[in-house]
Amino acid sequence: MVRPKKHLGQHFLKDQNIAAKIADALTGHGNYKHLLEVGPGTGVLTQFLLQKEYEVHAVEMDSESVVYLKENFIQLTDNLIEGDFLKLVFNEITEGPLCVIGNFPYNISSQIFFKVLDNRNKVPECIGMIQKEVADRIAAGPGSKTYGILSVLLQAYYDIDYLFKVPPGVFHPPPKVDSAVIRLRRNNVKQLDCDEKKFIQVVKAAFNQRRKTLRNALKTFTFATAPDEHLLTLRAERLSVEDFVHITKCVAD
Repeated sequence: MVRPKKHLGQHFLKDQNIAAKIADALTGHGNYKHLLEVGPGTGVLTQFLLQKEYEVHAVEMDSESVVYLKENFIQLTDNLIEGDFLKLVFNEITEGPLCVIGNFPYNISSQIFFKVLDNRNKVPECIGMIQKEVADRIAAGPGSKTYGILSVLLQAYYDIDYLFKVPPGVFHPPPKVDSAVIRLRRNNVKQLDCDEKKFIQVVKAAFNQRRKTLRNALKTFTFATAPDEHLLTLRAERLSVEDFVHITKCVAD
């Protein structure tokens, strides 16, 4: 069976040591028993996941890859889903918690993390190899130029571990950028101390005009109570998750 070609912005991992390191990054945080691998491709990571004490599920959109996986990983066959990760209903895979892991396709990596965020009470741990630029953004703290919407929303519910960088040469074909592996582990915040939908709206509005101070970026919002005056003089990239929660609590219903 000829190995499938690159698809959907994916660069196939060929380095066994890197694949083993990604699998070894699993901590079992949240007591999950199920793994969901996104885009297994030729199964370089899959082989190491199958050695772990978890039930491995995989979702693959490319039909050539699905055929290859079925022929080479018989133990995965019953848990191999041919389809779009972004359209999955996680409860149809398992009623319990699961870990999302994989060499994520670059062109949907942010969408994958938003999907995880939407299922944050179902996904206690997520480990992904992604474009270094996106990893830097997710792990960035207040004051960084790379700190943005994804940083704030993920850090509100997850602790972020920036694990290691990955050079282009470990992929086929090699991408034109560096990659990195990050790990998200669900924190103790069951629910934010504010309206969570408004929180998302405030964060997005603030960063969509990130060159403006919060006073100007949030002009479309009506405040029931006055936010901390100092915060309104800052740009979005200077505010912590807690600062955004404070501002959201001041927004009128």
